[in-house]
Amino acid sequence: MPTPLTDIAGIGPATAEGFLRAGISDAEALRAMGADAAYGAWLAAGNPPHFIGYYALVMALQGRPWNDCRGAEKDALRTRFEALKAGARRAGRPAAAADPDHEKRRLLREAAFDEIGIGLRRAQP
Repeated sequence: MPTPLTDIAGIGPATAEGFLRAGISDAEALRAMGADAAYGAWLAAGNPPHFIGYYALVMALQGRPWNDCRGAEKDALRTRFEALKAGARRAGRPAAAADPDHEKRRLLREAAFDEIGIGLRRAQP
């Protein structure tokens, strides 16, 4: 029987739900993929990128607490994280795939900015 994702220390219910959306359904599959491939799938599924979440995953798969990541190791993970994000953007991941209300909030923000005079300048027909 597969081991639940939440049996990995550092993977809580919300993170497990995100991995389920990415098609990763158990701890064995997550471990077999490794942190970078799993996080790439996480992003491709429309889950939001978050650096701490990424390095917490790396630490969890190593059996280490998330706050054990420091210094040069953390800097190297930041570089890998940025590369994963860039790869997801190149693959055509929609900017707001995980947020169905994104467009509505963007339009409300834009209207508020227009009202106070700092909105986008558009060419008038």
